[in-house]
Amino acid sequence: MVNEKADPKFDGFTDEERAAMKEHARELKTAARRGSRATKADGERDVLAKIAEMAEPDRVLAERVHDVITAAAPHLVPKLWYGMPAYAKDGKVVCFFQSAQKFKARYATLGFNDAAALDDGTMWPTSFALTELTAANEATIGELVKRAAR
Repeated sequence: MVNEKADPKFDGFTDEERAAMKEHARELKTAARRGSRATKADGERDVLAKIAEMAEPDRVLAERVHDVITAAAPHLVPKLWYGMPAYAKDGKVVCFFQSAQKFKARYATLGFNDAAALDDGTMWPTSFALTELTAANEATIGELVKRAAR
């Protein structure tokens, strides 16, 4: 519990969370402006530009994750989602990459939303911490994305 007396400006969201919400509002405005003219290439361009802004090692991880996801599920549409690279099917985000820097975490995250078809019994993981990518990690991510994007 946050001590509101110690931090009178606390309103329930961190500065990073507020920044992500503002980014999402900008993304929605951009999508509305593009309207029916929007293409998969627009989303890809936006995602690659966001990745290019990241500091290392997040940028290196995000570039590899992007390559693995687009190879494993080329039908997913790249887009920005709360300022993060994300990949959607039928307009719903299936998976996303969250840089460590974005929320001042000690690791980057590959996350899957409820649109991902990863169901496995009554409990399954929906996010994975990433500190580096090995060939085995990339293979696992590729398989997860293929399953998630069915």
